[in-house]
Amino acid sequence: MATEIPTRKLYDDYVVPNYGRYEIAFSRGKGSYVWDENQKRYLDFGAGIAVSILGHAHPRMIAALERQARELVHVSNLYYTRPQGELAKKLVSIVGTDGKVFFSNSGAEANEAAFKLARKFGNESSPSRFEMITFHRSFHGRTIAGISATAQDKVKHGFEPLLAGFRHVPFNDLQAVEQAINACTVAIMVEPIQGEGGIYPATKDFLVGLRKVCDQHDLLLIFDEVQCGLGRIGNWCGWKEIAGIEPDAVSWAKGIGGGFPLGATWIKKKIVRMKDGSELNLCDLFQPGSHGTTYGGTPLACATSLAVLDTIEQEGLIARARDLGSYAKKMLNGIVGIKEVRGIGLMLGFELEEKVKASGKTSSQTVVLELIRRGLLTIPAGPSVVRLLPPLTVTHQEVEEAVQIIKTTLEDLIGT
Repeated sequence: MATEIPTRKLYDDYVVPNYGRYEIAFSRGKGSYVWDENQKRYLDFGAGIAVSILGHAHPRMIAALERQARELVHVSNLYYTRPQGELAKKLVSIVGTDGKVFFSNSGAEANEAAFKLARKFGNESSPSRFEMITFHRSFHGRTIAGISATAQDKVKHGFEPLLAGFRHVPFNDLQAVEQAINACTVAIMVEPIQGEGGIYPATKDFLVGLRKVCDQHDLLLIFDEVQCGLGRIGNWCGWKEIAGIEPDAVSWAKGIGGGFPLGATWIKKKIVRMKDGSELNLCDLFQPGSHGTTYGGTPLACATSLAVLDTIEQEGLIARARDLGSYAKKMLNGIVGIKEVRGIGLMLGFELEEKVKASGKTSSQTVVLELIRRGLLTIPAGPSVVRLLPPLTVTHQEVEEAVQIIKTTLEDLIGT
């Protein structure tokens, strides 16, 4: 009988080395825990980078996958399927404002639709405009347009020349936004809470101010809610938890499918005056031939997402995220080695003090590696911030377990 090739060797021999992977191979998960191939158990406070919003192997998600897989998996977007229509209706109701939804496969694609919407809007309206404002520390995906929109040099290096039409300004600085607007500006894209950039929430005044500026200059206000949306911060919509305003478009992914690949872009129903004098709704700008995807919104993906969103609603997981997030934040504050705790709900990050030993790596990398060794999965966000993104099904006891591991780890690294 042939000897099974070790997982690490399979990757070394056959998988492109574009990820900085940790020395661990997972084989199964249940709830908030995952097990590696040696059957060591880990408490998962990364959730696939905010993806596994119901944890691992949730029975309702499994049932939806099995049921839909027996009926219809894929037929392409040349035809109608009921799950896509039902999911679009659900997402429009979550936003609470009339609009329509375009489905894709990932956050990068959901943002790509938003970029193209802005370009389409700018080219069809008068005068023609194309430039979008985004913010320092932002992250909007790995496509060429996504890294062009992202204001972090580390994602851009080696891919120049980048796509023209993006201007980056300081986050939470309304005056900088106003100064950056010119005759070419067509839209502003912002994360209500910056994730990859280090867990920085927008202020209420900033988001309210962006809406006013957009209205004044006829700009689109687009929210990238790929990481913070659909319940994670204690509200279906991240911006609603911060400010009661209406965007023109919203991108989602990650938690929307609970682990099944899916992206979505909601577009507001509002009148756009075209160059020829006619009028069209913003949500109808994408006409046949203007944008598309082969896999976006398959019956399997949409049926799974509906089950995920229904579970979040019926099990009260949004309120759980708000309550347990506040509890975790309170427990983390005051731990030796933590400079600041940021975030809302179950989208948290703690910034490390300089005295945390780095051992040749950044302090966040050092801490994440040590937490892995002790059985807790977390995600770095820059050189000094560790993200906590547990599933919304996480329990009170599991939050306490994670905080205790963090506390003892930092005490040992500092030497207290």
